[in-house]
Amino acid sequence: MDWLLLIGAGLLEVIGVIGIQRVAHKNNWTNNLILIAGFILSFMLLSNAMATIPLATAYAVWTGIGTVGAAIVGMFFFHESKSWLRLLCILGIIVSVVGLKYFG
Repeated sequence: MDWLLLIGAGLLEVIGVIGIQRVAHKNNWTNNLILIAGFILSFMLLSNAMATIPLATAYAVWTGIGTVGAAIVGMFFFHESKSWLRLLCILGIIVSVVGLKYFG
């Protein structure tokens, strides 16, 4: 169950990052709500997940999901680069996070 909370926390971090991007383009109530709610809910789930998941693993997985998620959202919704080197780096993050789960 705590791993589901951690995955949810990572996905909500991506929502928070989307909120940051939206606020950067148009600072209004809705975009600020997306930013704040995404991060608050993300931290709440991360905190609950860390009841049984070690700090280093939980934080690495949380930031890995957030980093990969933000990069993918940036590529598909904000027209950021989709170069093969960038995709290779994203794959490296995924492999590292999976490695922490299975070898930690």
